[in-house]
Amino acid sequence: MKKFDFTINGNRYAVDIKDIEDNIAQVEVNGTIYEVEIHREVKQSKTPRLMRPAVKHSYGEEAFKKKEGVSPVVKSPLPGVVLRINFKEGDEVNRGDSLLVMEAMKMENNIYSELKGRVKSIKVQPGQSVLQGDILMEIE
Repeated sequence: MKKFDFTINGNRYAVDIKDIEDNIAQVEVNGTIYEVEIHREVKQSKTPRLMRPAVKHSYGEEAFKKKEGVSPVVKSPLPGVVLRINFKEGDEVNRGDSLLVMEAMKMENNIYSELKGRVKSIKVQPGQSVLQGDILMEIE
């Protein structure tokens, strides 16, 4: 990287800075390599760091076990456009039935029922744009 010649108390030193990472530098002094700590403020990276909680994955049989406290409100999992609604208000639905179809990211996505019940209300219409978390329908 950089080479310096120092004279300290009459002794001459040839210093070659090899690498600097955070506040640790690898230097070669008269042929001997040392790792030294630099006493200075470490510059913060301008690259932003993603700060979100870790995603919990459930694999195998745990993914298919009955969920406790399933909400009767069906929300949009991602932004998109409602293409088809497969049920109307008052219809009976079973767990796993495709309630509606959305187009998101140029793909058709089925929204499935997480519980058995009756469609209480439908909050969207075909062709309507929705955002993530918008209420699509309610099941009682």
